[in-house]
Amino acid sequence: MRKAEAIVESGKDQVSRTLSGLWPHWLTNPSLLTFIGELRSTLRHCQTVLDVGCGNSSPLRFLPKLHLVGLEGYAPALEEARRARTHDEYFSGDVKQLGDLFSSRRFDACVALDVIEHLQKDDGWRMLADMERLATRRVIIFTPNGFMAQRSQHGNLQEHFSGWTAEDMRQRGYRVLGMLGAKPLRGEYHQIRYRPRMFWSVVSALSHYCYTRARPESAAAIFCVKSVGGGR
Repeated sequence: MRKAEAIVESGKDQVSRTLSGLWPHWLTNPSLLTFIGELRSTLRHCQTVLDVGCGNSSPLRFLPKLHLVGLEGYAPALEEARRARTHDEYFSGDVKQLGDLFSSRRFDACVALDVIEHLQKDDGWRMLADMERLATRRVIIFTPNGFMAQRSQHGNLQEHFSGWTAEDMRQRGYRVLGMLGAKPLRGEYHQIRYRPRMFWSVVSALSHYCYTRARPESAAAIFCVKSVGGGR
């Protein structure tokens, strides 16, 4: 089995992650608090988490008391994450080869935030199968609701190649919640389309609580959770 290349491994005492760092984002991105809340609740009984396609500023960095392992294929983003100490371990590797990089049942949870839409559909299904095999408790997928065109810049792997719906994920056995409010409010990179952005960010957050969380077909993004391996 081919192993992922370890970039750096650091002990928990060397990593500073805290929920307190989340509060400055409240005024500019109130939906982030909601997103972190869903992650925190879903990962409550998990200790080791593989962050698939972790990027340079994963929202998981706001969750203390987790052993976070970051896997990223874009070297500059992985180096930025390492400098920011967002995770406990860092690995360079292709998410399309996930099943070859780590042993089965290695992690309590596998999480892929804004990753699966960057793969062709067949590769996305394979990544899901690999994540379900690596995890003992939870698999979490966060992705735009349906196809959202997005371009790559300077080879940063950010182009979108597929769209995923609530029904796609339900058929795979996932529980699906709507995220980021009403779909018409957001565009590329989940950015608010309208100005003033602070006002429409609040509108987006309110629409999440009032309507789209329970109606993911109307939401800008979907938050998908599957229990695996008998984990609760």
